[in-house]
Amino acid sequence: MTDDPAPSPSDLPGPDPKAALRRKTIVLVGLMGVGKSSVGRRLAAALDLPFRDADNEVEAAAGRSIPEIFAEMGEPAFRDGERRVIARLLDEPPHVLATGGGAFVNAETRALIKSKAVAVWLKADLELLARRVGRKEGRPLLKNRDPMDVLREHAAARYPAYGEAHLTVETGDTAHGVAVEAVIQALKSHLEGRLQPSESETQ
Repeated sequence: MTDDPAPSPSDLPGPDPKAALRRKTIVLVGLMGVGKSSVGRRLAAALDLPFRDADNEVEAAAGRSIPEIFAEMGEPAFRDGERRVIARLLDEPPHVLATGGGAFVNAETRALIKSKAVAVWLKADLELLARRVGRKEGRPLLKNRDPMDVLREHAAARYPAYGEAHLTVETGDTAHGVAVEAVIQALKSHLEGRLQPSESETQ
């Protein structure tokens, strides 16, 4: 009877390869309709992390819907509440957090996210986003407006802020699972880059 061959290193049980991705909260930013909540839920499931939706958390804290907050209190009050809710969420254990389209534009909120989490900008073609958001109601910023006009305005105003995210992941008109895998690969590359020694350290 011959001995069984020794297992190769790839056959041996090892540490969870996704464990490193769970050390910090992952915050998804981007324009309305890009799929931050849908992708976020699937990303959280793939990484075995809790999922939080900032808009839902704001509504729970205010005791009213976002359209009601806008109508009764105005956008500045909503943004202030949004900032405070996100600050609270960032003090919680690591999770995946989907934010509203304007959240990362606030300088204070952006600084908090960049210091305490990994920010991922989900970016997609504006025409695709216009088709998506045009099919849904309940978006105060689109009330009585052409979705494409609003998205163009938001892209011009918000892209510079989104560009400060740690990562940018281009998403197209594909299944959410494809976007999730793209985000995971970007996160892995980001982490590996941070772990690589700098040139000054290797000289």
